Formats: sequence, structure tokens, C-alpha cells
Amino acid sequence: MKIKIDQVSHLYDVEVLHDLSLNLDGYKSVAIIGVSGSGKSTLIRLLSGLEKPSLGELFVNGHSVNEEEYRKKIGFVFQHHNLFPHLTLKQNITLVLEKTRGYEKEQAEQIALKYLSMLHLEDQVNKLPKNVSGGQAQRASIARALSINPDIIFLDEPTSSLDPILTHEVLTAVEELKSLGKDFIFVTHVMSFVKDFADYVIYMDKGEIAEMGTPDILDHPKSESLKAFMQKVR
Repeated sequence: MKIKIDQVSHLYDVEVLHDLSLNLDGYKSVAIIGVSGSGKSTLIRLLSGLEKPSLGELFVNGHSVNEEEYRKKIGFVFQHHNLFPHLTLKQNITLVLEKTRGYEKEQAEQIALKYLSMLHLEDQVNKLPKNVSGGQAQRASIARALSINPDIIFLDEPTSSLDPILTHEVLTAVEELKSLGKDFIFVTHVMSFVKDFADYVIYMDKGEIAEMGTPDILDHPKSESLKAFMQKVR
């Protein structure tokens, strides 16, 4: 995966990202970490093309993130599962495939069942989101993101609303997806998952990239900011 960020700043009421630039090449799973308000969720939304930066440009695998073709090749999993509450887990996937990808109903159902089974939800497919656990709902959200066969999966704090047991359930399921050959860009506060799953880490602090490198930087931080952060999250 190639990521190029060129002098990116982003403002809401205040500046949340300040003049970010980086070039990465050859990594399959990139983690973005930092304290709340550091800009990590904003950065992942910009990289996925969900928002446009106030200044600067972002490119992933040679494509501007603003290109429609690029956005068709990504899957995004939000902090909360964002499933349609009135549809079953299976229908949450088939609807997307039929309406946005043009699949026939039978083919959409086959794809939905394939990915729900991959996420160990084969016995939950006809249940509404309210009738499954939070971990199961989030796994169904991941299955929905995978169903469109994206090149890159974005995960923005996918376990932030889950208890430790459900967090483990969801992150274990994500780790099992490594064999699919997809690229991942994710935000999380679970450092054990970062060490196990990421091959590159971007540490954000006050809207800037304070430190970055392989997961080894978490055990041997150079900046005082990352040292303090790791002492709090261990």
C-alpha cells in the first residue's frame, strides 16, 4: 500500500490537523493512534475520502482520495456498527450489494452469507441488529464492508463502544482477515492489537504526526509525548 499525504491541514471550528506530510510504501496494515482529540479519526476520514481536507492532498495507491473510483475500492467500519435497524444482518449486506453494486438478489445473498460465515455469524443471519450482541453487530458491519470486495478496509475505533470481552471478539475476527490479502488502515486504543496486527504505526498528538515507524516504537518511544501516552495505555 502506498500512502502520500502532502501538506494537509483540516479545520472545523478550530484546526484539528496541521500541515501533515508523509510518504509510506510497502505496508499492509497501518495503525493511527493517539489520545482523544489528537486528530486520528479526522485523518482516517480524510484518507478514506469521507471528508475533503481544508488544505493539501492525499493519495492512496496512486489515486487521489477524492476520486470516485478510489472510493469504490474501500470499505469503512465506523465506531458504531451503523447497521440499518429494520433489516436483518443478511439484508444489511444484500441491500448494499443490490443497490450500489448492481448484483441480482440471489448472488447478493450468496456473498452476504459467505462473509457473515467468515465472521462466524452463520447462525445470526436472519436476526435484527437489536437481537444480537454488540460484538456480533460490529462483526456484521465488518462483513458488510468486506462484501464489496474492497482493496482497503478502514476501521475507526471499531471497539470503542464494546466491553473487553466483545472487544476481544471483534479484534480476533479482524486478525483472522489478514489472509484475505486486503490492506488495512485503522484507529484503535487497544495497543496489544496494534502490536499484533499493524506493520506501521502513526502516532498523532495535537493535530500533528509526533512519531511514526514500525510497532517497535511503542516499546521504545523517542518522543516524550509517546512515552507519556504508552504509560497511560499499558
